[in-house]
Amino acid sequence: MKTLDINTWNRKQHFEHFSKLKDPYFGVTIPFDVSKAYAYAKVNNVSFFGVYLHACMTAINAIENFKYRIVDDAIQICDTIHASATIIRSDKTFGFSFINYDTDLNVFLSNLSAEKRRIENSYDLFPPVNANNCIHCSALPWVNFSGHKEPTSGAVESVPKLAFAKAIKENDQLMMNVAISVNHALVDGYHIGLFSELFQEQLNK
Repeated sequence: MKTLDINTWNRKQHFEHFSKLKDPYFGVTIPFDVSKAYAYAKVNNVSFFGVYLHACMTAINAIENFKYRIVDDAIQICDTIHASATIIRSDKTFGFSFINYDTDLNVFLSNLSAEKRRIENSYDLFPPVNANNCIHCSALPWVNFSGHKEPTSGAVESVPKLAFAKAIKENDQLMMNVAISVNHALVDGYHIGLFSELFQEQLNK
């Protein structure tokens, strides 16, 4: 992780304006075609959630602005972004995970399985690793939502927040809405659009 020199950054005024807002996050909900990802998961008997989350993380890690974090009024650039997903237990309580990202899908799925086992066998809310070089995400496979609001602490936050809705069959496609919220001091609509394109590309592989 390295620190960015804000004084020489071409987004300095942008950052100074939006970072002063009480709630600098903005969010959108985007539909994605998850047909191929779902088919791959079924054929290979692996987690559908794991497959689309890996596609999401690959897209996130390809965009520099999603790697920016605000730490002590400075901007740091993370080397790799991991996934902190909410994982439900069999008793319907939940815990937060920290799933190490890997470009290899099978390694990532193994990391996800290990976190699922850890959470199922404990009542800890937070994972042993609880850093900000991640995204916060959750799946709501029971609800086909078209909008979503994430909770915020009121403190300075810069971790992107995502939520994945129920996948719904539409004609010959399986569609899933994804809500994404980002700190506008670091990420603009252009970067959201770029994420949308890259995520869909990964889902189609």
